[in-house]
Amino acid sequence: MAATTTASTPSLSLITPDPGADEARRRGLRRMRTVAVGLLLLAACVYVATLGRDGFWGFVNAGAEASMVGAIADWFAVTALFKHPLGLPVPHTALVPKRKDELGKGLEEFVGENFLQEEVVRDRVRAARISARVGGWLADPANARRVVDEASDVAAIALGKVRDEHVADLVTQALVPRFRKEPIAPLLGSTLMEVLRDDLHHGLVDLALDEMHRWLLENPETFSQVLEERAPWWAPPRLNEAVTSRLHVQALAWVEDIRDDPRHRAREALDSMLGQLAHDLLNDQPTRDRAEALKNRLLDHPQVVTTAISLWKAMRAALLTSIRDREGAVRQRLLAELNAFSQRLREDAALRDRLDRAAADLTVFVVERYGAEVTTVITSTIERWDGKEAARRIELHVGRDLQFIRINGTIVGGLVGVLIHAVTLLTG
Repeated sequence: MAATTTASTPSLSLITPDPGADEARRRGLRRMRTVAVGLLLLAACVYVATLGRDGFWGFVNAGAEASMVGAIADWFAVTALFKHPLGLPVPHTALVPKRKDELGKGLEEFVGENFLQEEVVRDRVRAARISARVGGWLADPANARRVVDEASDVAAIALGKVRDEHVADLVTQALVPRFRKEPIAPLLGSTLMEVLRDDLHHGLVDLALDEMHRWLLENPETFSQVLEERAPWWAPPRLNEAVTSRLHVQALAWVEDIRDDPRHRAREALDSMLGQLAHDLLNDQPTRDRAEALKNRLLDHPQVVTTAISLWKAMRAALLTSIRDREGAVRQRLLAELNAFSQRLREDAALRDRLDRAAADLTVFVVERYGAEVTTVITSTIERWDGKEAARRIELHVGRDLQFIRINGTIVGGLVGVLIHAVTLLTG
């Protein structure tokens, strides 16, 4: 940063992003200046050598004279952009250091009026064919793998940044208060109604019956022991064994009947009970009050936070293990979805058109909302530049091309001088 200041805001020196590139520009500028000065000196030498001669040399002398005039005039014009020629404070010179703020404002208006208009933005986004390029880029397996690897690494870092206290704060400060305010009975009642209407619970009931039947079939001793522990102390052991064995057989048969009969009375009783519960949760105030009381007791229990943290740890550990494994299920799934998306982008023109329109709409929204702030950066940045440093840096970037003005002025001036000399002779 430069130490120079203006009356209002501190001036900043421009930071050189690439010293090597600047040195190359500096060499190119010196080379072109040498060429321009060399042509001026050549014209001066020719002018002196042919001074006072007539005929052909008179044309050469006139051309050399005009070349010097053109070279000096264009040198003055080019130099006046960045500094005072020969250090003399001639009016309307050193334009960049003196009027950099006005130039910055003009550049801001130019960018806003010509580059940040809706039609211009939409045309550029459409011409870019973003979706087609993305689809083609993702078609390369190396690129798709790179996206998955980068996303997985970012996800792993993000998961690692979430600590237990963050989860505890989320539960206690965000989720629990929200659950307290939200009545649970209507949600449970409507959800249960939908479940019963679509018979979604039948699969769960079938699974429970299958597991119960398997357990009874594989654990008759455990079943008998549980019943014998509750038998009267005075009952004979043989009687207990006979009763528990009979109960095991009946329980196994009863579970089989329910499992194999979709219209069993037990199933119908369960459906009726669940239907009544759903109705009461929606319409019966005492039932709704009991549901709310149960919800509050659960939320007040200290185990809620501990359980949430434990569940989060287990889920995070599973995710991290899979994410960090390059051949894990998560990465393979992401890669498969990315490949499928890439194929759709390449084959589905309608999808590409929708995505391109969405990209254009998003870009227009950003430009309309933040375009003024973006262009204002130009003015505010230039206003903080040191004037002399800004002129030096701008000259470094465009000065080499400006030297062609001097060269062209020397050559064109000479040709015009020859032409004027010829007209003078013809009309003299």
